[in-house]
Amino acid sequence: MAALQRNNMLTFFTTAKAFRGHDGVIQRNALASWKFLHADVEVILFGDDEGAAEVCAELGLRHEPEVVRHVSGAKYLNSIFARAQEIARHEYLCFSNCDIVLTADFRCAFERAKDWREQFLLVSRRWDLDITEPIHFERPEWARELRELALADGHRQDESWIDFFLFRKGMYANMPAMIVGHCYWDNWMIWQALAEDAPVIDGDRFLVPVHQNHGYNPRFGRSKGVATDPLSQLNLRVIGGKRHVRRIDAATHRIARDGRIRRVVIRNFYEPREWMRYNVWLPLRHGVLGATRPLRTVLGLRSKAARP
Repeated sequence: MAALQRNNMLTFFTTAKAFRGHDGVIQRNALASWKFLHADVEVILFGDDEGAAEVCAELGLRHEPEVVRHVSGAKYLNSIFARAQEIARHEYLCFSNCDIVLTADFRCAFERAKDWREQFLLVSRRWDLDITEPIHFERPEWARELRELALADGHRQDESWIDFFLFRKGMYANMPAMIVGHCYWDNWMIWQALAEDAPVIDGDRFLVPVHQNHGYNPRFGRSKGVATDPLSQLNLRVIGGKRHVRRIDAATHRIARDGRIRRVVIRNFYEPREWMRYNVWLPLRHGVLGATRPLRTVLGLRSKAARP
């Protein structure tokens, strides 16, 4: 038992929106799933948003109501990361968005990574799934059923969508003043780990992190960040531009389906691949689509994005 506890010394930290309606349901689901990973897991919730204190008391989480905010009310990540590293009980930390449900495969990946190397960053693509009700964690089969449902009915996002970051305390000591909920900060996290010579582990072949789909309603504090919105552009400026942007496919290593961690050879071609993607493949693809659109319209053919 002592060995198992050592392998699970992990502190989660996050920030949430108001715990209202569907947002309240999915955020409770996410927080509770992290607590269920192991009895010694610590969870810290940052922010004084409506319902946060009550949920922390209900689930046995640590509540840190004080956060630094932009004039718009959005939260700065650097203050959250700095405070989390200062107060976390455990040596390893994981920042996760508060709508991501994690199961035992995450704990196993953490144990494999920690046994393999002391310093690393673990990330993974997510699976989008419609979840509208509280998860019944008292049912022993909840995790297996959720994983099977995600694989059968969910949508796996591409390497641009990065929703959790598992790392050792001491990384990200000089984080720029970036804003959560908008673009580019997550891409900088991968770039910075590489700049610190920390292995970046892609868990996509091993993990099924479930992102609970939700709407974005500004009336209730929800606003979807896009690459051109002012706060995303602010993030881009403070990180020093797109040369400090990386996706999951810039990872140096990956966890195979058998749980072994292997080096990613193709990573050496990351920048040429990106150049080819944006300067050759996408212009060629869009040119072909534009030229064939009249014929495809006559034939009733549409792209996947246009299908209901």
